[in-house]
Amino acid sequence: MNEPFLLGWEEWAAFPKLGLPAVKAKVDTGARTSALHAVSVEPFGPLEAPQVRFILHPIPEKPEIEVVCSASAVDRREVVSSNGERELRWVIETPVRIGEREWPVELTLTNRETMAYRMLLGRQAIREDMVVNPALSHAQGELGYDLYKDFPRRRPVKRPLRIAILTREPKNYSSQRLRDAAETRGHVVEMINTARCTLAIDAADPKVYYDGKPLPVFDAIIPRIGASMTSYGMAVLRQLSMMGAYCLNTAEAIGASRDKLFAHQVLARSGIQMPVTAFAHSPKDTGNLISHVGSAPLVVKLLQSTQGRGVVLAETKKAAESVIDAFRGLDANFIVQEFVKEAEGVDVRCFVVGGRVVAAMMRQAEEGEFRSNLHRGGVAKRVRITREERGAAVMATKALGLSVAGVDLLRSATGPKILEVNSSPGLEGVERSSGKDVAGMIVEYLETHVRPIARKPVRKKSVAGATVAAPAVSDEVSPQSE
Repeated sequence: MNEPFLLGWEEWAAFPKLGLPAVKAKVDTGARTSALHAVSVEPFGPLEAPQVRFILHPIPEKPEIEVVCSASAVDRREVVSSNGERELRWVIETPVRIGEREWPVELTLTNRETMAYRMLLGRQAIREDMVVNPALSHAQGELGYDLYKDFPRRRPVKRPLRIAILTREPKNYSSQRLRDAAETRGHVVEMINTARCTLAIDAADPKVYYDGKPLPVFDAIIPRIGASMTSYGMAVLRQLSMMGAYCLNTAEAIGASRDKLFAHQVLARSGIQMPVTAFAHSPKDTGNLISHVGSAPLVVKLLQSTQGRGVVLAETKKAAESVIDAFRGLDANFIVQEFVKEAEGVDVRCFVVGGRVVAAMMRQAEEGEFRSNLHRGGVAKRVRITREERGAAVMATKALGLSVAGVDLLRSATGPKILEVNSSPGLEGVERSSGKDVAGMIVEYLETHVRPIARKPVRKKSVAGATVAAPAVSDEVSPQSE
């Protein structure tokens, strides 16, 4: 009897016909389909035998290395993730080689830029004689990214870009600084009020209307979505992404960061330190909530709180019970957190752009106040952060899938503890305290990530005088976040 072909939870794969010598893949038997990272996906050729051309960046940390691939399209189907997100994807079939074995697999093409792995190998691609051991890594040996050392490196985009800033406050400091930084570099910037957008949802030709007029295709979107507009703002952002724009932060990443409870669960799953947090639904669990975080003093925080609003310090157990009961009486969702006393009303805001901390500031609460938010009277000062703090900020940003974020952390006796990850951080405090051109760094990051827009032709057939599009096929998959 032949030995089974062993796969670990992660493997190195090669795609000979795509010209890809090494791609790191996550093996996930919970996912039905397999997926490959692709941007600027462009169909071409006859309708009855379409081809697709796409760009792949095989090394997550080096987006300047890109490979242009082409393959025959075998399908175009609607993929539905477990969180309800729908995406119409092109599907290709191509041989994959892992170790000494090569076999054909179907791959859906999607932007996995925020994922740790450029490929997801789902259960449909795993043959009957293959066994997956989740305790093993690279069971079929390692390849490495050195195989790309002779590949050409793409220079940053130098052409003028058409950039949209999604904001309801076009005249505030952050919006104006981003606009000035982009226009200084020769780009065209338009301020788009999220609330005035209308979505025309069509798989073949999605559009966004602004005050009744269709918006153009933008090269890039800088989302500055307020907390009150999170849900609708995410829908607008998804639509603009479907039209071909590069989004500085994706809708999914923004949603994850805005859901404080979910964000804490994601950070905990990634092994990132934060104040001990408790959450419960039953009124009978008030005592348990308090004991889980180590008793009073403790912090009670509304899940929808922003800029320090809805955050209460309860200095005694009795006060904590009263605050919790009051929040329950308002039918509010809240969490209870450990109070880090040694922080003494001081937190550190690390500004992360493209996987590195580009600036930092210390925020000191005013006397008699424990919240250090600048909107609550806090004062910003320049600060030098430690390597551990820098690493924690970058890890938290990556865990939530954000490209740009403001990470708030406390300096505790046991090391840095993440308080919050903000997907639309303000620029005024950090720029003035650090003296750094953070807005310019954000625009430079856009320039290195914007690709040529794939002008997707509407591939429709005429049937008896009517124009119809090919139907999409529903394909349920498991979560593909890493």
